[in-house]
Amino acid sequence: MTAHALAGALADDGRRRIFAAIVLGATSATEVAERAGLPARVVLTGVRRLTDAGLVTGADGALAADEASLRATARDSRPADDAEPGVDPVLRTFLRAGVLVGMPAQRGRRRALLAHIAEQSFAPGTRYPERAVDDALKPWCATGGSDHATLRRYLIDEQLLTREGGIYQRL
Repeated sequence: MTAHALAGALADDGRRRIFAAIVLGATSATEVAERAGLPARVVLTGVRRLTDAGLVTGADGALAADEASLRATARDSRPADDAEPGVDPVLRTFLRAGVLVGMPAQRGRRRALLAHIAEQSFAPGTRYPERAVDDALKPWCATGGSDHATLRRYLIDEQLLTREGGIYQRL
């Protein structure tokens, strides 16, 4: 079963209710119908669809969630680590698709991450007004891993950017 098939099987409200009833202990179509509050015909169709998708087994006439299949789908559906093999583990940990997902607590790791952000966002020797710095940092903060003002402050504190009279520069 794929994650797509799993999502498709559970996309219908009735099938979700049927699956929930089975997970909570209903072992027959009659019990499922009672617990889910659905007509028997709808339950039979839903059970067949869930069985075809690999979510439910009907071994020995008793309905049950196919836990082994669910575990296998969860294991096989994990996103691949799309980072290049030589990429710094700090960057792999705190960046996802070029967006900051968190800020390291350790100063060395934080500095490595900030150095990467500074290199990717600002050209050496170019002077930037504060608004341009904020605009360059906001995309890094799209998921809420930090905010652009905090990121700007860290870049200044780590001397990766300088600030004079509201003008910023990467050395």
